[in-house]
Amino acid sequence: MNLADLLPEGSLDALTQQLGISREDAERGAQALLPSLIGGINGKTAAPVEPAGLAAQVQALGGSGLIDNVVGSNPTDTGLGNQLLGSLFGSKDVSREVAGQASQATGLDPAILKKMLPILAMLIAGHLAKRSGGQQGGLESILGSIAGALAGSGGSSGSAASAGGLGGILGSILGGR
Repeated sequence: MNLADLLPEGSLDALTQQLGISREDAERGAQALLPSLIGGINGKTAAPVEPAGLAAQVQALGGSGLIDNVVGSNPTDTGLGNQLLGSLFGSKDVSREVAGQASQATGLDPAILKKMLPILAMLIAGHLAKRSGGQQGGLESILGSIAGALAGSGGSSGSAASAGGLGGILGSILGGR
């Protein structure tokens, strides 16, 4: 998976600063967590979310401004990311399970990965909102395309190992950086 397809510029630097981890650990953690976050967008969780509902929530939480919330100079309001995670995963138990699985795959501390999840959710949502260009229905269309493309490829939620073609799918939908 190509992180550049999903994360805006400065994302990994923000993760290293906020979580006190190395860039390599930030990359490994993001690589391990992103498939589950995208799986949430694809409705492959206990609480499937519709693209229209998720798009409305992302816009209500700040749209592309979610990026600035993370990469800006002020402390990140992870409450916004936790709201997104609630919609994507349905419960904190699922978030804990996702962090635990990512920890097993990467060797990173699950506590760090739990802190990383809401930040990544904000970065992805903000980046997709920005890519939509603020057009009416643009974010909903992108989210629907991601869900449709993943459904057509058999999905890829749950583990870093299953993320094989995800970057290519998202790159084609998003048109690259």
